Amino acid sequence: MRVDGREIPVTGRLLQPLIRRTTDIVRVVIAAIVVATVIAGSLITRNQWQALENSVSDIVGVLSPDQSNAVYLIYGIAILALPFAILIELIVSRQWKLLAGYAAAGLIAGLALSITGTGISTPDWHLDTSQRLDTFLSQFLDDSRWIAMLAAVLTVSGPWLPVKWRRWWWTLLLAFVPIHLFVSTVVPARSLLGLAVGWLVGAILVLLVGTPALEVPLEAAVRLLAKRGHVVTGLRVLHPAGARPLILSATTERPESDLIVELYGQNQRSGGALRQFWRWLTFRNSESAPLHVSMRRAVEHRALMGIAINDLGVGCSKPVAVSALSRGWEIYAHSALCGTTFDASTDDGVLAGVWDSLETLHANQISYGDLRGTEIRIENGRALFGGFTNAELGASDAQLQSDIAQLLMTTTAKFGEERAVRAAIAAMGKDAVVDASGRLTKSAMPSRIRRSVHDAAAVMKSAREEVLRQTGAEEIKSEQVTRFSRNQIIQLVLLIALVYVAYPFISSVPTFFTELRTANWWWALAGLGVSALTYVGAAAALWACAQGLVKFHNLVIMQVANTFAATTTPAGVGGLALSVRFLQKGGLGTVRATAAVALQQAVQVITHVGLLLIFSVAAGTSADLSHFVPDPTVIYLIAGAVLGVLGTFMFVPKLRRWLRDSVRPQVAEVLSELGDLMRDPKRFAIIVLGCGATTLGAALALWVSVEAFGGGTTFITVTVVTMIGGTLASAAPTPGGVGAVEAALIGGLAAFGLPASIAVPSVLLYRVLTCWLPVFCGWPTLRWLDSKDMI
Repeated sequence: MRVDGREIPVTGRLLQPLIRRTTDIVRVVIAAIVVATVIAGSLITRNQWQALENSVSDIVGVLSPDQSNAVYLIYGIAILALPFAILIELIVSRQWKLLAGYAAAGLIAGLALSITGTGISTPDWHLDTSQRLDTFLSQFLDDSRWIAMLAAVLTVSGPWLPVKWRRWWWTLLLAFVPIHLFVSTVVPARSLLGLAVGWLVGAILVLLVGTPALEVPLEAAVRLLAKRGHVVTGLRVLHPAGARPLILSATTERPESDLIVELYGQNQRSGGALRQFWRWLTFRNSESAPLHVSMRRAVEHRALMGIAINDLGVGCSKPVAVSALSRGWEIYAHSALCGTTFDASTDDGVLAGVWDSLETLHANQISYGDLRGTEIRIENGRALFGGFTNAELGASDAQLQSDIAQLLMTTTAKFGEERAVRAAIAAMGKDAVVDASGRLTKSAMPSRIRRSVHDAAAVMKSAREEVLRQTGAEEIKSEQVTRFSRNQIIQLVLLIALVYVAYPFISSVPTFFTELRTANWWWALAGLGVSALTYVGAAAALWACAQGLVKFHNLVIMQVANTFAATTTPAGVGGLALSVRFLQKGGLGTVRATAAVALQQAVQVITHVGLLLIFSVAAGTSADLSHFVPDPTVIYLIAGAVLGVLGTFMFVPKLRRWLRDSVRPQVAEVLSELGDLMRDPKRFAIIVLGCGATTLGAALALWVSVEAFGGGTTFITVTVVTMIGGTLASAAPTPGGVGAVEAALIGGLAAFGLPASIAVPSVLLYRVLTCWLPVFCGWPTLRWLDSKDMI
C-alpha cells in the first residue's frame, strides 16, 4: 500500500469472511421476505389490493389519456436512461471489477422472470393493460423483466456510487407506483414481482461480490495517525474482521510507540446492533447496557471508558485516536498492551492484585463486564484491564455483581475454588460475594466467559459450593437475569395449550347454556362436591405411597394444580412431573419421589381394571358393549406397534442401556414398594381406597350430571361408561383427552340407550365440573405453590 509517497507493507487477510458480512446477509433475508410477501399477496389478496388501488386512482387520477401518455413518455425516457447513466458512472470512476457484477445482475434478473414451463420466453411488449396507455414506452415500462433488471443493477452498483445519486435513482425507479395511480391504472402485480426479484438478485450478488464497506480505508487511517504524531511504517492483521473489529498492529518510526488499530465497518455496526437488540429483548433492563444509536457512539464510548480506567491506574492501554473514516468505517487506536496475560501468569501473588484492581473500579462505580483471563494483564504484580467494550460508568448493582461472578469463575478455573473465594471475600466482603454467586449460572454468565474456561458448568458449581462453605450462608438463590424465567415460559406454554384445547368446548358453549335452563341445579351442586372429593382420594393415595412424609393438606392443594398441569399436556405427563417435583420439594429424593408416583399410578391402574371387571359383570348382559370394542385390525396394528417398539429397545444399544440404567431401577423400586404394601395392610388399604375414590368419584360425578338433566340410567351403567370411555380416550393425543373424552362418554351413554338430548348436556356438565372448573382454579394454585417454593 502506497500512502503519500511512502510504501507501507500490509500483511494478513483484510477481507471479511462471507458468513460475517452481517449487513449483506440481512439485506438478502429481507429481500427474500419481500419476494415471498409479493407472491403471497398476489395469490391471496390481489383482488383486495386492486380494489384499493382503483379507489385511490379514482381520487388522484386526474390526468386525461393524452396527459397520461405524456407522463409515461417522460418517465419512460428517464427509466431507459437510468442503466446507461449508471454504466457511464462506473466507467468514469474506473470501477472495472464491478462491471462484471453489473452485467451479471441484469442478465440473471432478466432470465429469472423469462423462464416458463416451455423454456425461456422472449419479451412481449404488448401487454394486456388499460387502453389509456397505448404507447410503446408505456407498454415497455410494465414489463417485469425490465423492472427486475433495473432493480438488480441499482442494488449491485448503488453502494459504490455517491449517496445523493443512489437516492435519486431509487426514487426514480420506485416512482412507477404513484405514476400508475395518477394515470388511473392499477399497478401490475408482475411489476412489483420484478422489483422484488431484482432486489433479491442484486442483494445476493452484493453478498458474493462485495460492497465498498468491505474495502478497508487503510490510507485514511494511516494519514489520521500521522496527524496524531504516529508515522506508520507497517501494518499486520492480528484478527480479521468478523464478529469483532478488524484489529491490526501498527509499527511506527518509534518502536516504543507501536499501536493497536481497531477498525469497525458496517458489518460490525449491524451485527452489534442485532446483538444489542437481542439482549434488550431477552434480558432485564438492569442487565443490559443502553442501546447505542450508532456505531460511532459505541466506539466513542469505548474510548471514553479507556480514558476513565487509565485515570484510575488500572488500564493497560491508552487511547490515541478515535475518528470516522470513509465508507462508514470507524477507527479506534490505542497503545500496545503492557504486561503479560492473566492466563499466562504463574505467580500466585497476582490473585489478590486482580481482586484489588476490580475493587478500585467498583469503588468508582465502574463495571468492566468482560473479565476473561485474556482481557486481564499483569504488570509488576498489579492487574490491569485492556478491552473496554463492555465497561460502564455509573454501573448498576446488577452489573457490579456480574463482574464479581465473572472474576470468581475466571480465578476459580486458574487457582481453585478455595483460594479464589477467599480472595474475593477479602476484597469484596461476604455479602457481596454471596449476592454475586447467584449469577454463577448458565443464563446469567455471558457465553464469552463460559467459553474461556474448561468445563464451565463444573467450575460454577464448585465456586457456589465453596462460597456456601466459607460464608456460612444457608443457600444461594439463582439470580433471574432474563425477562422471563424458565418456569414462566413453561407456564405461558401451558396457558396457550389450555386455550387451544379449550377451543372445541368454547364453540359448544352457546348450545350448552341453552340446555342448562332445564337442569336441576341441586344435582349439579352435588356433582361439584363429588368432584372435589376425588382430589381428597388422590391426595390420600399419594400420601400413603410417600409413607406420610409430606403434609396431607398440601397434597390436596397440589391435586388442584395437578389438574391444570395434566390437562394442558398430552397424556397427563405434566401432572406426573408436578407430583414428582412436589414430593422432591417435600424432602423426598428424586428416585424415592419418582417411585412413589409410579406406585400410585400402578395401584391406580390395578384398581381401575378391577373395578371395571366388577361393574361390567354387575351391568349384566343387557348392555351393548360392542361400541367399546376396537376393530380386530386396529388391535393387530396396536399389537404390532408395541412389538416393534419393544424390539427397537432390545436391539438399539443406547435404548437398551437407558432401560437398564434408568427404567430398571424405577421398576425395581415400584415392585419393592408393592411387596412392602402386602406386608402393611393399613397403608395398602389407604392407597386402594384413595385410587378407588378417584375412579368411582368420576363415575358418580357423571351419574349426578345425568340426573341433573332428568336421568334415565343406573349408576352401574354410568360407571362402566366412565371407566371404558375414559380408558379409550386416554390414548388420544390431545391434552386432557379433550374431544376424545366427550365423544367416548356420549357414545357410551347412547350405547346404553340414553337419548342424545340428555347424554350431550350431561357429559358437557360433567366435563365442566371435573375438568374445566378445576383447570381454571389450578392455574392460580400452581402460581401460589411456585411462590411458596413448593414445586
